[in-house]
Amino acid sequence: MPGMHIPDRPLEPVELVAHGYLLRPPSPREAEDVLAMAQEAEIRKWNALTTVTDEATALAWCERWSDWNGGTAPQWCVFDAAGGRLLGAISLFDIDTENSAAEIGYRVVPRARRRGVCTAALRAVADWAFGELGLTRLQLLHALENPASCRVAAKAGFLLEGTLRSSYRYGDGELHDEHLHARLVSDRVD
Repeated sequence: MPGMHIPDRPLEPVELVAHGYLLRPPSPREAEDVLAMAQEAEIRKWNALTTVTDEATALAWCERWSDWNGGTAPQWCVFDAAGGRLLGAISLFDIDTENSAAEIGYRVVPRARRRGVCTAALRAVADWAFGELGLTRLQLLHALENPASCRVAAKAGFLLEGTLRSSYRYGDGELHDEHLHARLVSDRVD
C-alpha cells in the first residue's frame, strides 16, 4: 500500500473470539503446525509463508509474530475455541495511519476449509481494526484463480472493487491478475 506508515504506538497483541474460533498470536509451541500449514500445496501457491521451510524457520516465524513483529503488524493463529489444533492464520499489514487503511491476508488448512473459519476470522479482525485502530478502509487481494478466497471476502463483507492485471508473483513463480476487495467501516455487513 503506497505511503505506508507504522502505527504511532506499538500494538499490543490481543486475543479475539469469533463464532467458536479463538484467534491469538502465534507461539513457539505452534511451530510444527505452522510448518505443516506452510508446506500445504494450496497455501504455498497463494500465500507468503514461503519463508517457512523447516522447523527452524517455522519457530522463527512464530517468535517474530508472537509480539506482532514488535507491535507493527498484527498476526493471529486461528484455533477451535476449545483449544484444538491450528486451523489457519490471518494478518493485518501495511497499516497506513495517515490514510486510515490496512491490508488483510489469510490462509486456512485443508481440514478447516468450507467451515466458515476464514470468514469468521476475517470479520473478527476487520471489526477489531475498525474499532480498536480506528481504521476506515481494509483491503485484501487474491489471485483470480483462487475463487475460494473470493467467496471468503464476499461473505465477510469485502466488496469487489476491481482487477489488477499481472500484479503479483505468487508461490508458483508466475505473475497473476488479482481481485481487489475492500470493506469500509461504514459498510453494512449481515
